[in-house]
Amino acid sequence: MYYIGVDIGGTNISAGAVNREGELLFKKSVKTGRERAYSEVLTDIVEIIKQVQNEACIVLGDGFEHAAQSVGLGCPGSCNKSTGVVEFSGNLNWHNVPLAEDVQKGTGLPAFLENDANAAAYGEFIAGAAKGLNSAVVITLGTGVGAGIIINGKVFCGENFAGGEIGHNVISVDGPACTCGRSGCFEVFSSATGLIRMTAQAMEKNPESAMHAITQELGKISARTAFIAARQGDAAGKKVVDDYIKYLACGITNVINTFQPDCLCIGGGVCNEGDYLLVPLRGLVAKEIYTRNSEKNTEILICKLGNDAGIIGAALANVQLTINI
Repeated sequence: MYYIGVDIGGTNISAGAVNREGELLFKKSVKTGRERAYSEVLTDIVEIIKQVQNEACIVLGDGFEHAAQSVGLGCPGSCNKSTGVVEFSGNLNWHNVPLAEDVQKGTGLPAFLENDANAAAYGEFIAGAAKGLNSAVVITLGTGVGAGIIINGKVFCGENFAGGEIGHNVISVDGPACTCGRSGCFEVFSSATGLIRMTAQAMEKNPESAMHAITQELGKISARTAFIAARQGDAAGKKVVDDYIKYLACGITNVINTFQPDCLCIGGGVCNEGDYLLVPLRGLVAKEIYTRNSEKNTEILICKLGNDAGIIGAALANVQLTINI
């Protein structure tokens, strides 16, 4: 038997077949076209689910033991798990759409809804960096700062299913405005968007910086620009990197002080910097956490599953697993 997971993003819709052990057997993807009406995007979601089912018949065989058991839908925004309604998704411009019900009607399979960040966190918990642990927080550093919280093996989402918005905790009261309406949010400083903004500001102040030549080579200012410059010994680039890691450490320390999970996993393109990011980050957090004198503290890890985490987590978030994780 297998379960279908669907990760609905602003750019792509990805779907795959996942077994009970959390192994992604195969996946398919299609462009979202988020400017389209909900009904048009829904048609593509249903179609890609059917494509996964057809592929499974070829790969796994067409017997009952290999039938899809359910569909899990990971969607950005405020997702009411109890009703299956996406109450609001700014990325998709959806308002109170009955996604789970509509997918169930279109496919004939039981369909369940989960926030996309929660789904990705559960994927890392089942089959990635947090596998085998009891609790974890997974933070994705992308356009924004997404997060999912796992406590005692279950996704924590709050009474209104909107919990876990770690990116909108304020770390600098008088900081830049955030898209959420507050100022100085963790997301403003620690997202890839925030890193690019800080890089651009530093380049404007430092016309001699190597970041200008690097930007020309890359074709644009990216989240890599300051890191590449810092590695080349560029002082302005190094300051951007140091400031970025300082803010990231502040936000992560707040999360650890609040939840004290077994591990905190970070994902997103900036994590490709590896130890150049991770070593100083761990050092700063170790100095700042409230439990710095404890024998056991939260381990900071890099996510393992990349874009597959959302598919795996969505597929299994509503499945009562009996395997030893």
